[in-house]
Amino acid sequence: MKLATLKNGRPDGQLVIVSADMSRCVSAGRIAPTLQAALDDWDKMAPALEDLATQLEAGAIAGQPFDAALALAPLPRAYQWIDGSGYLNHLERVRGLKGSKDAELQSARPLLYQGASDSLSAPTAPILATDADLAIDLEAEVAVVVSFVPMGADQATAAAAIRLVTVCNDVSLRRLVADDLQNGFGFFHSKPSTAFAPLVATPQSLGAAWRDNRLHLPVKVEVNGALIGQPNAGTDMHFSFADLIVEAARTRNLAAGSIIGGGTVSNQHEESLPIKRDGIGFACIAEARTVEKLKYGRARTPFLQPGDTVRIGAMSGGVSVFGDIVQKVALTVPPLAR
Repeated sequence: MKLATLKNGRPDGQLVIVSADMSRCVSAGRIAPTLQAALDDWDKMAPALEDLATQLEAGAIAGQPFDAALALAPLPRAYQWIDGSGYLNHLERVRGLKGSKDAELQSARPLLYQGASDSLSAPTAPILATDADLAIDLEAEVAVVVSFVPMGADQATAAAAIRLVTVCNDVSLRRLVADDLQNGFGFFHSKPSTAFAPLVATPQSLGAAWRDNRLHLPVKVEVNGALIGQPNAGTDMHFSFADLIVEAARTRNLAAGSIIGGGTVSNQHEESLPIKRDGIGFACIAEARTVEKLKYGRARTPFLQPGDTVRIGAMSGGVSVFGDIVQKVALTVPPLAR
């Protein structure tokens, strides 16, 4: 089953069921007006939503054309957005952890940070920055949405709480990362709004692509139409989503509708940009630049600039399973400076 949230003039939008081929949709309003409402009582709501999805697939309901341009983030504002460090290869590349004591610690327990969840970006919303010189970077990730998770949850409880899967762009302003971390409170200014694909899907609907609490699909990343990477999200993911949820719930309950990110998808390889059509590449620019520095003594790939367009999608048989995130970088002027 695939779900989306369409614009309706309200902050949380309108929940719709989307056909498997992403061509049609039907309102789920008589069951749950919003995705959060469905997650709040998932055990009761899910069978009714599945039944509606079955009717849509069978043609018993005509539905209406689905337009991803009208989609908001599936949860436009969420109770919680937690990003994890599932891929140690990403940490090694961007933080130089290989062989360090930190690397030993982080291979035993994942890092987490709590991001802003009050305003999550639509899949076609621009990447906004106040300055073109902030080293604007994309970070393509897989994310899951959970039902209620009790504090101290074990692996089985954490895995059973995964209700929905999607992909996201956890935008980073690299020039501000060091300041945020040195201040001792973690990421804040360096992490603007995260964008999400137009669709979320139940793990069951993903078939063999969802196993071991990981999504085994390549996540394709393009900048201005050029292929940057297509690493497989199920490869080299050291911590599964069950691991990340267990860690997130170590000292607190997680509310239904909490979103857990798996971290920037990253595979081990020796490639540098540009990559071949069948290459692996990168899910963020910082990794590509790190490899270039090691190979050539300097970084050659620029960070994103105003006017650049980013496209991200998890691919299966040439189809973007959750629909594409397509964002253009734009400068904005803070209200107080106008």
